[in-house]
Amino acid sequence: MGPQRFTPLTLETMNPEQRRVAEGIISGPRGGMRGPFNALLRAPELAEHAQKLGAYVRFGCSLPEALKEMAILITGRHWTAQYEWYAHNQLAMKAGLNPAISAAIAEGKRPAQMSKEEAVVYDFCTELLETRTISDATFARTHDTFGERGLMDLVGAVGYYSLVSMCLNIDRYPLPEGVAPPLQPLK
Repeated sequence: MGPQRFTPLTLETMNPEQRRVAEGIISGPRGGMRGPFNALLRAPELAEHAQKLGAYVRFGCSLPEALKEMAILITGRHWTAQYEWYAHNQLAMKAGLNPAISAAIAEGKRPAQMSKEEAVVYDFCTELLETRTISDATFARTHDTFGERGLMDLVGAVGYYSLVSMCLNIDRYPLPEGVAPPLQPLK
């Protein structure tokens, strides 16, 4: 993967605008500043807007926790975002997502056994990421299952975590020491 591209920031090395945004992130529901924020803070206003969207997606969206984490895993797999997968696979397991579903997604495969809601999340997120749109049938199934808000919360999760994945990947944000990359390249 190579070395991290952006020098890790500390409150002491940040300029005043970066520090103001970072302190807002640290004092919010995340309680810390990890992952994409090292890269995002290079553009503090972008970081501030992104963290507000992320706070909604992560802590306020209408989707059940396991389904939201499943959408994040699908997005992380699409981008082969190692740190995102590492962090959110743990959250998905805590939320009750079946490990077999996570394992299949990690391998780039459609999980064999899913609930109706899990299948809708899988189909919607996968179709959106692969085709950059949604068919009428997928739209209708997703709308019927989660309503307008839930459908848009899925779009928000895929969109926000695509941004997160891109930031992590371009920064080469490292996994914790001793942790092997959890995702293998897809063939």
